[in-house]
Amino acid sequence: MKKLLVFMLLAFSVTKLWSQDPFLFEEPKPVENRNFRIPLLGDVAPTFTAESTNGKIKFPQDYGHSWKVLFSHPQDFTPVCTTELLELANLQDKFDKMDVKIVAVSTDRLDTHQEWKKAMEGLMYKDRKPVKIDFPLVADADLSVSKAYGMIHAASNTTRDVRGVYIIDPNNVIKGIYFYPNSVGRNTDEIVRMITALQTTYADHVMTPANWKAGDDVLVPTIPDAYASKQELASEGLYNLAWFMWYKKAQ
Repeated sequence: MKKLLVFMLLAFSVTKLWSQDPFLFEEPKPVENRNFRIPLLGDVAPTFTAESTNGKIKFPQDYGHSWKVLFSHPQDFTPVCTTELLELANLQDKFDKMDVKIVAVSTDRLDTHQEWKKAMEGLMYKDRKPVKIDFPLVADADLSVSKAYGMIHAASNTTRDVRGVYIIDPNNVIKGIYFYPNSVGRNTDEIVRMITALQTTYADHVMTPANWKAGDDVLVPTIPDAYASKQELASEGLYNLAWFMWYKKAQ
């Protein structure tokens, strides 16, 4: 009986060795908590200093009172990310007219960013002429920017950013946030629409209805004076569909 027990123990030990079970030889490593807080709407945009393809930048301070978009992507030299940055590059003139500054970021190294940027600038995407990428690609190899903006989602990846978009107003307050899954490219036209709507509400103290586009009528946040005549309301471009739903005609 004793011989049988010794044989079974020996067989078990040999089996464990053959299985190359790492826990047989190594202590379990501590797991870092990578569920970092996501800055919320109304928060002041976190500040960071980092190297980029345009040199060292301090965000958002370097961009003054412009509107800003921080655009994170999972990895350089990947197809979806390439299409997204080329679409942003194609809209650079439009963003300049809107006084919007674009900053892209991922956890890749700076030399990888530079090589990828050079490759993208040689592509004829959608049969367009190659376009120069003027906005910076920030290198965040130490994850400091990604942690500050909550772009590491552990269930997705522990070292790569999700597809995140932060829209930041001239006072460096976060006004818009998007997160997309890695398999789905972002709609850059929607980013333009969102910023246009924000700029409209910011300047005119109005609201925009669902599916609003530039040139559409807007909503007013308060009910007009109950004693105002129809003529007075019409002269101000105001009309309603219900007592709680007042519009203002586009200028």
